Order: sequence, then C-alpha cells, then structure tokens
Amino acid sequence: MTEDEQSYELATARLEEIIRRLDSGEAGLRETLDLVKEGRTLVEYCAAELEAVSQGLDEIKLDELIARLEAQSPEGE
Repeated sequence: MTEDEQSYELATARLEEIIRRLDSGEAGLRETLDLVKEGRTLVEYCAAELEAVSQGLDEIKLDELIARLEAQSPEGE
C-alpha cells in the first residue's frame, strides 16, 4: 500500500468515525461544528485523491490506445 493509499484509507476511516459521532447525537454544538469542519476537509482531500487516480487511469487508457493504433498502422507511416 502506498503512502497516498494509506492516507486515503485513514481519511475515510476518520470520516466514518465522524459520521458515527454526529449520528449518535451526543456531540455538543461546538464539537459538532468542529467535526463538520474536519469532515469537510477530509471529504475534499478524498475527492482530490479520487480525481488524481481517475486522471491516472485515463492516462493509462490513452497510452494503451496509442500503442494499439501504432501497432495497427501500416509500416512506413
């Protein structure tokens, strides 16, 4: 597991903890505000990580397509 994957996994695990705490109804007003702020930051981080992975997959697909097209093109072109 890479450091980014580990960080992503830790962020999603923390988000689950935050959701459980908020769902419990036991958090006071100040704690709720703090948890929501932290959760928003974690969601933004996770979204950015997923976008980066998606872009990486798109690049791999593009590289594969180029390789196939080059393999299919007649020699001399």
